[in-house]
Amino acid sequence: MRGLTDSGRGTLQAAFTAVAVLAALALFVSACATGGTGARDEGPAHAESVAGAAATPTITPSPSKTTRVDAVKLVKDDPAVSTEVKQELKPCVADEYPVDVSYGDLTGGSDDDVVVNVLTCGDAVGIGSYVYREEGGRYENVFQAEAPPVYAEIDRGDLVVTKQVYEKGDPVSSPSGENVITYRWAADHFTEEYRTHNDYSNAVGGDASSPS
Repeated sequence: MRGLTDSGRGTLQAAFTAVAVLAALALFVSACATGGTGARDEGPAHAESVAGAAATPTITPSPSKTTRVDAVKLVKDDPAVSTEVKQELKPCVADEYPVDVSYGDLTGGSDDDVVVNVLTCGDAVGIGSYVYREEGGRYENVFQAEAPPVYAEIDRGDLVVTKQVYEKGDPVSSPSGENVITYRWAADHFTEEYRTHNDYSNAVGGDASSPS
């Protein structure tokens, strides 16, 4: 009888041990599934993640080449700009001057080049286009066009100048077409790469002759 009692006790002890193991395993699985606040969320694992974040290199964006300029003063102080353009360069409203300014790399200099278009106040017709290049701490005039209407802009590293064409009798608001000239910087000056001419249609304005 004593042997049977010891055997029974051993069986019960084994059963209790198995239940305890299963309970511990269930608790562990439950904690992992619910994202609990066990040891994996604190202690050494948390310290490692902080250390990893601190070791991440900081990327500093490169500074812009662009230096903002006073375009009005630049044009007025430029001896190459015609007297007519300087006389037209005056405020339209309060201290708002009729100038369009853009910055970009046209000549490969250490600073961005500056493109300035001077317009009329009334109808915003371009009367002068200029490109200034930074050289030795000052800006030098390296291109200008003063045959209105004219407008210059930067297009993928090239200088594109648009000149509207008027036929006899064309009103200012309705030119007959335009010449688009692309310039590229070579050595120390701009050279013409190519040009295109576009004729405007008069059909929309109703000026085209009706078929007989």
